[in-house]
Amino acid sequence: MIDVTVRDEVAVITLQRPGKLNALTAGMRRQLAAAVREHGDGKAARGVVVTGAGRAFSAGEDIDQAVGLSLIDEVELFHDLTRAVLEARVPVVAAVNGLAVGGAAEWTLCFDARLGTPSAEFFLPENHIGLSISNGASHLLRRLVGGRALGLVLGSARLSATEAHSLGLLDEVVEADTLVDTAIGLVHRWTLPGTATEVHLRLLRPSLEEVERAFAAETRAARQVEDSGIARAGMERFVNRRRR
Repeated sequence: MIDVTVRDEVAVITLQRPGKLNALTAGMRRQLAAAVREHGDGKAARGVVVTGAGRAFSAGEDIDQAVGLSLIDEVELFHDLTRAVLEARVPVVAAVNGLAVGGAAEWTLCFDARLGTPSAEFFLPENHIGLSISNGASHLLRRLVGGRALGLVLGSARLSATEAHSLGLLDEVVEADTLVDTAIGLVHRWTLPGTATEVHLRLLRPSLEEVERAFAAETRAARQVEDSGIARAGMERFVNRRRR
């Protein structure tokens, strides 16, 4: 369910589960982290672009499969996606082709650039489901949008591409048929021969130490909502509502 191709020296990772809006199973998250690490070491690719097949970037966690699983394990898999991006020695760009939900939307917060189509949307439903945020979003979202982060999370905000761009969650909105090519072109501009890109990625990316502290706090939060029962009840409500 993950396709990786190298185009013009850039690794393009495409989520290939369009029938499920590219919802992320545990196995897909492991594969994604491994693919980012494999192509993010700078040995075979100048950069990495992540996008989705079909009309969604990703619907986030596959809640149908997550019901009954350990919420802590699920959250830790999302954390490792963010960790893989921040460890990369090359630029990593999100090409948000459509809806990005929950953990998938939060994953993009650590990317070096986020490009989106006019149909791109960001949806953060966790609070109203009874789940807690992950991916280091408790640090990364505030880094991007400042004090507006709390309102976005508590309100389970759903943002259009225009709204996401105005907040800084998208760096640029481009037409769908040029999205991936534009992302590849950005990687090329950032990695011209003689550039000090790797050094500046280390200097200007979110500090991995700070993000690891956010991971630890988010894992504690996940344990709290799991132990209280609100997470399981919320996921079951979500699944049952979809099955009606």
